[in-house]
Amino acid sequence: MAAKILANLIVMGSGILARAVVQAYRQALANASKSGVAQETLQNAARRVSKSMTEQEARQILGVSEETTWEEIMKKYDTLFERNAKNGSFYLQSKVHRAKECLEGVHRSKGDGGPS
Repeated sequence: MAAKILANLIVMGSGILARAVVQAYRQALANASKSGVAQETLQNAARRVSKSMTEQEARQILGVSEETTWEEIMKKYDTLFERNAKNGSFYLQSKVHRAKECLEGVHRSKGDGGPS
């Protein structure tokens, strides 16, 4: 008999707890939408996505000028990428890769016979 009462209390208690959690979540969503937190979060996420590397920054990372040919850019990229792969600097390696991607887009848009 005691086990039945204890089981009944546990079931009822977990049901009450679940309803309270759902109600608190709904209230938190309502508060967030009223205060504009949700929109601010979305705007911050959009800002992070829009932060792309500029051509000038890419050229500075790879150490090339505007007159540098695509072949020389690729030589610099390969050298820097491999050097950072060996030394284990993933951050610098990714910066070098993003710089190459940026300049690749610039060369394609200029039609300089860039990457194939």
